[in-house]
Amino acid sequence: QVQLVESGGGLVQVGGSLRLACAASDTFSGRAMAWFRQTPGKEREFVAVISGPGGSTSYADFVKGRFTIFRDYAKNTVYLQMNSLKPEDTAVYYCAARRIAVVAREPYGYDYWGQGTQVTVSS
Repeated sequence: QVQLVESGGGLVQVGGSLRLACAASDTFSGRAMAWFRQTPGKEREFVAVISGPGGSTSYADFVKGRFTIFRDYAKNTVYLQMNSLKPEDTAVYYCAARRIAVVAREPYGYDYWGQGTQVTVSS
């Protein structure tokens, strides 16, 4: 059982930056890792994903050019660097992992989830 622990959320002003981290309890070099987010009353939505070996990435259109996903294999950690934050980025952000390296954009494609970290962007 892989455990994922997110950190780095908080309150930031419009235009500011935050870096989220997701530490995995197990070696995850062969797994696709992703970030999703969710607001009250809405479905969980895809933000970004990074594949297993090779580290190819894919982003939701609404974060392209502002967010960057990357991973540190030595630390078993995946990060989400968020720049130029907007009020609509306010959400609980979740880290997710698959058992395989191939990326996916749907929540049901993921086998393991973190507990979530709150990001609030104030205007």
